[in-house]
Amino acid sequence: MTSIKELQENTQVTTQLLVINVTKGVTNQSKPYMTIQFQDATGTVDGKKWDYTDEDVAVFVPGNVVEVTCEVIEYKAAKQLKVLRGVAVPMDQIDSSLFVPSAPVSKEELINKLTGYVNSLKEGDVKTIVTHLLRKHYKEYIDWPAAVRNHHNFVSGLVYHSLCMADTAEAICALYPSINRDIVIGVCLIHDLGKVIELSGPVATKFTLEGKLLGHISIEQAEVREAAHELGLTGEIPTLMEHMVLSHHSKPDFGSPIMPLTREALVVAMVDDLDAKMNILDKAYDVIQPGEFTSKLMTMDDRYFYKPLYTAKDE
Repeated sequence: MTSIKELQENTQVTTQLLVINVTKGVTNQSKPYMTIQFQDATGTVDGKKWDYTDEDVAVFVPGNVVEVTCEVIEYKAAKQLKVLRGVAVPMDQIDSSLFVPSAPVSKEELINKLTGYVNSLKEGDVKTIVTHLLRKHYKEYIDWPAAVRNHHNFVSGLVYHSLCMADTAEAICALYPSINRDIVIGVCLIHDLGKVIELSGPVATKFTLEGKLLGHISIEQAEVREAAHELGLTGEIPTLMEHMVLSHHSKPDFGSPIMPLTREALVVAMVDDLDAKMNILDKAYDVIQPGEFTSKLMTMDDRYFYKPLYTAKDE
């Protein structure tokens, strides 16, 4: 079976792919077509099915694994599939690990590191709230992706992203001792926990009704407030943690209702942005060769990024 990463332009292939999104359109000549986003464990790729039929609509459904025959072409400096036909694969014949990317480290390693960070917290109210929320959503927190498509959109992406942020924040706190290390690390661990409610799960991830109407930032702020109330915690720490959750996207244009107004909130927002962007670039570089430019990255101000020749040594 040919993986997405192995697809070569100007070839015709038959392979199995997971359908993760479908939209319908009409050409200037009033002919119907479907835009289909496919996924496997190596990445994602868009496809077009021209002049689709009712049978195609029944086959190309988000969540279905489809044996698809297609031509691999180049469109706007990126690979695209011209879908010729497809047949749904029975669920009992599917190895889900072939279609859902996973974190680059084992789940056991992620759990051990998470346990270490939680045990390292000395600020009582921070540790109490973080422990309460992680216990409440533990299974989903360990398994869920951090996004539908932009960054860390793989199994265990949520906990991996949170721990990467904690690693970076730990180094920053060592450089600037005036920062309250415990509240920064604690919020790094739970800042995106609302995504276990915002997103449907690790396979064919989509937004839930709550996700569309509320968003993970407001969901998690409410979770922190509810936890503090249930635990009988009052005072400054719960309010500061709510503020850091609300402001971790930096500004309203990026989804935060308020900008960071404490030193610790600023650190969390900056570390979150850095880790997300590095993951986006890792994905974009992974599908091109040294000496080439990426396709236009919408989440990076519509820029094309160059992959230097020296990266060939790393590969």
